[in-house]
Amino acid sequence: MDKIKNYLTLKKLCLKEGLDLFGVADISEIKNEFQISPKTLQNLDKAVCLALRLSQSILSEMEEKPTKLYFHHYKIINSFLDQAALKLGNIIQKKGYSALAIPATQIIDWEKNSAHLSHRRLGVMSGLGWIGRNNLLVNEKLGSQFRLVSILTDMPLSIDKPSREDCGDCRLCVRMCPAGAIQEDSSGFDHRKCFEKLRSFQTQRQVEQFVCGVCVNACRGKKR
Repeated sequence: MDKIKNYLTLKKLCLKEGLDLFGVADISEIKNEFQISPKTLQNLDKAVCLALRLSQSILSEMEEKPTKLYFHHYKIINSFLDQAALKLGNIIQKKGYSALAIPATQIIDWEKNSAHLSHRRLGVMSGLGWIGRNNLLVNEKLGSQFRLVSILTDMPLSIDKPSREDCGDCRLCVRMCPAGAIQEDSSGFDHRKCFEKLRSFQTQRQVEQFVCGVCVNACRGKKR
């Protein structure tokens, strides 16, 4: 009962704070793959995954390249998520448990697009969506138009089941990708082409970091 009660309490708090998606994953079998000290992870066996949707109006301004408005929005969304994760982590700690908030975006290696852990993978495990052709997490209602953050914890929580959905016949992202990096299957996603296009956007001063978002604009989910 504690697992269910804790889950519902945290979910209610997060939705009240303005988050759009909430899920919990069991990470006990994969946490050794994280770029985090094993000592820190020793008792942390759950991941709370949160998502905040992006503005469709700002996304719709993009066609072949990111805009400065989108880049600003991207930063603000990430900041909101980091603050939400910090707040939830503090609430968990006040209840006597451990919590480790992982930043919404903190890339360790840009060419490999690797971070301390994959929020997308945790999103799949916690039932928030599936990995689409665009190599991003896709939610049935929001598509890829959201950002993620995760909190690792030892708090007893109910676990969500992974989604069984997929992109079906939709290939909008394939046609829209300015780098030609998106293929028929996510396993064929060309990280190198994507990175080179991100670098060109930065070199052209289109944005200040390696950010695109064109495929995010294309991916709007199955239930619109």
